Amino acid sequence: MAGVSTIKRSGSRFYIDPDDARIKVPGVTSIVGMLPKDFLTFWAAKEAAEAAVNNWDIVSRLIERDPKGAIDYLKGAHRRKSKEATDLGSSAHDLFERLARGETVHDRHIHSDLKPFVRHFREFLQQIQPEFLHLEETVWSDTHHYAGSFDAIAKVDGEVVVLDWKTSKSVYDSVALQLSAYRYADRIILAADGESIDVPEMQGGAVLHVRSEGWSFVPVACGEDVYRAFLALRQVFDWEADGKKKVVGKPIASGGEMQTGTQRRAA
Repeated sequence: MAGVSTIKRSGSRFYIDPDDARIKVPGVTSIVGMLPKDFLTFWAAKEAAEAAVNNWDIVSRLIERDPKGAIDYLKGAHRRKSKEATDLGSSAHDLFERLARGETVHDRHIHSDLKPFVRHFREFLQQIQPEFLHLEETVWSDTHHYAGSFDAIAKVDGEVVVLDWKTSKSVYDSVALQLSAYRYADRIILAADGESIDVPEMQGGAVLHVRSEGWSFVPVACGEDVYRAFLALRQVFDWEADGKKKVVGKPIASGGEMQTGTQRRAA
């Protein structure tokens, strides 16, 4: 396989140009991650509170023996919850790709937690009858310097659309930004041989939302207006990564006993 390599830096994913390893561009999901996430503060607090209430016997013993350990246990509650969902989603995605490629997936080899997801994906394939044109490939934008990996490009009811599989609790509006970035990228870099081909013209996008209790096929607007919003986030990414480091200079005059943040930390 000649897929595009990625690296993680400062919590963001970067794609490495297969033709020039010196060139690294941010990933689509890292760029979309520039959106405000105020709701995560309340979610994390809720997970910590629930962990304390539901596991009070463990927490109370920890408080007696290791108060710092008790704090670490509670403040990590949201990360543990997120990891469980991420691991489940990754496993489901792997099975979805195999099924979309027409591979045989035997139920006896599937973990019980994943069997409902597989059953629902099979129902989707039977009912919607998508004609897959590309699966799990990388798009690259030479114009705006980003890359990303999409789940599928398929023909559905005669229209070419970009698809994303979601196993999250809800379909969030940020997926529109993600799909628009895939739709308007310059090229697809094929995993099989590293060859670049044009991104096909698409009429829209959709999310296959799969949960243990059922599935839904949801259309998503991802036209040029949405893409302009994504490109604005692309600029924000550069600001956060580098631009903001250059805007505040050293004092040209000062008085009294004021210290800089660096001086305070050194003290």
